[in-house]
Amino acid sequence: MTPRVHDVVGVGIGPFNLGLAALAAPLDLDTVFLDRAPEFRWHPGMMLEGATVQVPFLADLVTMADPTSPYSFLAWLKATGRLYAFYIRESFYPLRSEYDAYCRWVAQQLPSLRWGRTVTAVEVDPLDDDLYVVHARTADGVESYRTRHVVLGVGTRPVVPPALRGLAGPVVHSADYLPHRDALRRAPSVTVVGSGQSAAEIYRDLLEGLDVDRGRLDWVTRSPRFFPMEYTKLTLEMTSPEYTDHFHALPMELRDRLAREQRHLYKGISADLVDDVYDTLYRRSATGPVPTTLLTDTEVTGAVWDAAAQEYTLRLRHAQTGAEHERTTAALVLATGYAAPALDVLLGIDDRLDRDARGRLAVARDYSVDGGRGRVFVQNGEEHTHGLTAPDLGFGAWRSSTILAAVCGREVYPRERRIAFQDFGVPDGAHPSPAGTVDAGVPA
Repeated sequence: MTPRVHDVVGVGIGPFNLGLAALAAPLDLDTVFLDRAPEFRWHPGMMLEGATVQVPFLADLVTMADPTSPYSFLAWLKATGRLYAFYIRESFYPLRSEYDAYCRWVAQQLPSLRWGRTVTAVEVDPLDDDLYVVHARTADGVESYRTRHVVLGVGTRPVVPPALRGLAGPVVHSADYLPHRDALRRAPSVTVVGSGQSAAEIYRDLLEGLDVDRGRLDWVTRSPRFFPMEYTKLTLEMTSPEYTDHFHALPMELRDRLAREQRHLYKGISADLVDDVYDTLYRRSATGPVPTTLLTDTEVTGAVWDAAAQEYTLRLRHAQTGAEHERTTAALVLATGYAAPALDVLLGIDDRLDRDARGRLAVARDYSVDGGRGRVFVQNGEEHTHGLTAPDLGFGAWRSSTILAAVCGREVYPRERRIAFQDFGVPDGAHPSPAGTVDAGVPA
């Protein structure tokens, strides 16, 4: 273990910790960021041609904290000779391939990034209990980094529902779709399971290439309908510091319920894609029936792979009617989402961490998790405490600014505290209703 003490060690290099590294780069800070991957890649399995990110280009790694940063999306466009083309295109929404290329461009400029490092443990420094030691396994052995602050940005991992785990046969999670697309297109039948943007993109992609004379394509979703992601302006105000303050102050049970109810606000399907799916179905049906079935409010409760027949038998249950039935399919695509992994690397400092009644990290409003010490922080692991801003790319720079303010002891990047026109709780200065009544004087 070297005597060098870093100001920050970041664990994981996804977009959020990459943004933190970029914002920290011009500051007088000694930072290092570790990731087990050999390089930056952003959802490579879903890099479909023409697919766009679902947030405007201003929601890049740095702009919402520092519009003058040399690591902005506009700076990348200028450096690659694409600024005027992007301007003429007149769309706020970058291609997904552009966003990935932009992040990789930023990553290549930051000497603080260390790839090929699998973090195995975080411990209290035996020489100074105000410091931490982060251990990482590399191809050449173990490295240890002493640090004053740790920022966890380990991202999420693909989720497979219990009923579909451990299946044999050609089952693919959406995270790995692109490498398997050609094989899926050759399959005599494919079933896409899922409700969100990835499910819709994969269904649309397979539908376009569907051979109606030899193939069948189905889409099964538990959602009562194909929910479009709500993108109205007053709803977007919920991705604000004020709403995050309001959500964070609510009781845990209420936060959990709201998180379930609000999923369609950011886990739905873009309205343009919903329309495009319909238009594709309509266009393809003009020359004859399209061999496809879309099943809503339907859950896959089980699946069995028949190696001899080379097909799955799916057990399905319709929520509204309770009716159960079976369908067969030759291949499965599971667009069943992602979830934060268990952070076993923190077991060495678990006695310093705050947890809620369900064992989850109790993330403070400033994104720290260490009982007010302000030394251990979380990025995109706080959906249960901070709500829908946790995975929102547009809020990442604000969160990084908050973390850097704690690290530096001053607000390096000014943060907007109030941006919404609406109040999410009881307005300041409001007069309480008299005891025993509710609003408008109606007896309680």
